[in-house]
Amino acid sequence: MAANSPFGITILMPRRISTLWVGVEIVRVRLTTSIIGCGMAELLLVSVMIIAVNVPWVKVKWIGAALLSLFTLCGCGGNKQEQARRANPVSEPTPNSDSAADSRPVIVAFGDSLTAGYGVEAGKSYPDDLQRLIDGAGYRYHVVNLGVSGDTTTDGIQRLQDVLATKPAIVFLEFGGNDGLRGLPVSTTRVNLIQMVEALQKAGIQILLAGMTLPRNYGADYIRSFEQVYLDVAGQFHLARIPFLLEGVGGHPDLVQSDGIHPTAEGCRIVAANAMNDLRPLLRK
Repeated sequence: MAANSPFGITILMPRRISTLWVGVEIVRVRLTTSIIGCGMAELLLVSVMIIAVNVPWVKVKWIGAALLSLFTLCGCGGNKQEQARRANPVSEPTPNSDSAADSRPVIVAFGDSLTAGYGVEAGKSYPDDLQRLIDGAGYRYHVVNLGVSGDTTTDGIQRLQDVLATKPAIVFLEFGGNDGLRGLPVSTTRVNLIQMVEALQKAGIQILLAGMTLPRNYGADYIRSFEQVYLDVAGQFHLARIPFLLEGVGGHPDLVQSDGIHPTAEGCRIVAANAMNDLRPLLRK
């Protein structure tokens, strides 16, 4: 579940040394990359300051670079998922020009890279397979994929307006995997999920909540508390729930990619079939 958010700030400051002008340029670059792979999460925060000084009487530009911060959480040996992404392009949701003219009720698949279809070809994510199952069963719904790789529940809150703008009848809510793999407080995941659910229900939207779990090395207490969040939220708000999104897929080497997390195309088909069983009671012909 990967995402990059680069941004830069450039400041040009005139300086005087004796009577000669010197240009000092400070460029601050912040690169944030979150990765889920190898059954663990990598969170890499790098902030670099580069100072370039142009002095008229010196032919060589002096450049100093200072690494300001580097924090790696649950690393599994480098940016492996980013390398895999480049070698195997990700199927990310793209704007559908037909969506505006489609009069069918909307189902939004709202989540992270599991929903976005990380590592599989375009048209082979589980929301794509879900659309085919819905069509085949004779229902008239249009599935919109709003999965973004690397998203946490906090990111989900920030994207709620994008979901509401589609005026969906149903939202398939799939978040929390990145929270857990980064070891974030379970209380944060709970509060964020509740905030999303409340906003969606206030808009009259039905919700199918996808449950998640974590690799066993995260410790029994943390895993139990993490899994309980989905049970509690579903019970509190009377939500339809998938007990575990990757049921029958997770832990099967032939159905997951080399990172041990994301489903292959065949794995996505199984995820969609499982989801369809829990989604069907919400559908209307």
